[in-house]
Amino acid sequence: QVQVVQSGGGLVQPGGSLSVYCAASGSILSIDTMGWYRQAPGKQRELVAVITSGGSHDYADSVKGRFTIDRGSAANTVALLMKSLKPEDTALYYCNVRGIYGGRYSNFDAWGQGTQVTVSS
Repeated sequence: QVQVVQSGGGLVQPGGSLSVYCAASGSILSIDTMGWYRQAPGKQRELVAVITSGGSHDYADSVKGRFTIDRGSAANTVALLMKSLKPEDTALYYCNVRGIYGGRYSNFDAWGQGTQVTVSS
């Protein structure tokens, strides 16, 4: 099994900054992608940012120029650094890790538990 644990987030006023962090563990042979999704009340889950297997950093149009996704210094970690936050960024943020599981040499698609980000005055 692959476990994905998140931390960070919280409450901030509009224009402020927050970060969310993610660490994957388990019998991971390799990672193809690491990314962040979010789901706001009444909306479907949407992709926010992702690091692809080719190393590119892709972002949703709504967060370009404000959010940065980066691999952490530790293995199998990723962070989403959010600045100039807007109320519409309020959502439950989920870390997603995809790769190859070493235990069975099969693909995995693992999710974190979710971290609340609230932007409100």
